[in-house]
Amino acid sequence: MWIWQEADWPNFTWQSDVLAPLLREVHFNQGLLLGRMSHQSKDEALNTTLDTLLANIIHSSAIEGEKLNAFSVRSSLANKLGVSESEPYARSEQSDSLADLMLDALPSSTESLKAPLSLKRILHWHRLLFSGDAGQSYLSNDILVGQLRGESPMQVISYQKRGRIDRPTLHFEAPARERLEADLTYFIDWFNQSLLDESLDPVLRAGITHLWFVTLHPMDDGNGRLTRLLTDLALAQGESQSIRLYAMSVSILENRQSYYDVLESVQKGQLDITDWLVWFLQTLNQSLLNTLADIEQTLSKTRYWQSFDQTQLSKEQSKVLNRLLDGDFELGINSGQYQKVAKVSRATATRHLAHLMELGCLVKTGAGGRSTRYKLNL
Repeated sequence: MWIWQEADWPNFTWQSDVLAPLLREVHFNQGLLLGRMSHQSKDEALNTTLDTLLANIIHSSAIEGEKLNAFSVRSSLANKLGVSESEPYARSEQSDSLADLMLDALPSSTESLKAPLSLKRILHWHRLLFSGDAGQSYLSNDILVGQLRGESPMQVISYQKRGRIDRPTLHFEAPARERLEADLTYFIDWFNQSLLDESLDPVLRAGITHLWFVTLHPMDDGNGRLTRLLTDLALAQGESQSIRLYAMSVSILENRQSYYDVLESVQKGQLDITDWLVWFLQTLNQSLLNTLADIEQTLSKTRYWQSFDQTQLSKEQSKVLNRLLDGDFELGINSGQYQKVAKVSRATATRHLAHLMELGCLVKTGAGGRSTRYKLNL
């Protein structure tokens, strides 16, 4: 029996005592992240939003095995957000539509975030998702774009052996087409009303949104990407924050197999969705921690560069220091590696390294000779 066949569907339950410590950690890290980013200038906030939306688009598509041109999508997002680029990349109809999709789902004002969800809006997102050449290929394969799926059963199937179509494994089957409109209406009404429900934790609301919509699987294709888009919208609404600071799709991609495994397990189970919410909260928290780590690395770089006079550095020296700050050469860099990175002679490498030590940029490690390495003086 599938979860949607339960008599009380979709009245989900969960074990609050199991989720409580995870929720506390997520909320703590959300607050920490919002606090760290609260002093951004308008331009910095726009660039943060640009980077986050780009990461969500690219990684959400990658989860489904689709590789997008990141440079083209970035240029489209920058154009829509009004961010100037020194060397803008050529945009496409598809990249422009994906940018429109993200900015419609995650608008730039907190007031617009509260705009009600509707089936018309979801179908509009689906058309944007499959625009341009991508949309034409789907239409040629009789896949409905901007419409609910057809009458055929919606099943997720894999095969144990390549080419053995006689041995399929059924991972999931969505609700029948004849009940889809009613199921979607119920979901959309809940999504809009639950935004005002103070008794429902907004992070849990985002997790429920994800599981519920992907279980309905209302489209011929693109259900996963629309699900993650709705999840991002629910998270943004819960934070009352239009500036996106983290991309959950990055962490989902990193844990793609466990993502599919937990969905399959829960969709074959009963209405207690604790296991799904545990996975969701852990993955969301990892997204927050990754972003906090990136911010700390950026701050560490800033503090490091402010600790000495950069005008005394050559471009080769700056390049090597940046490589070290990015985490390359964890054990330190030796003279030979410096030569290769900076593309200088052995004598110049020796002179550069000595100069960097004099400035206090590097410290020497090792016993000397060939074992000598140089590390950042942090």
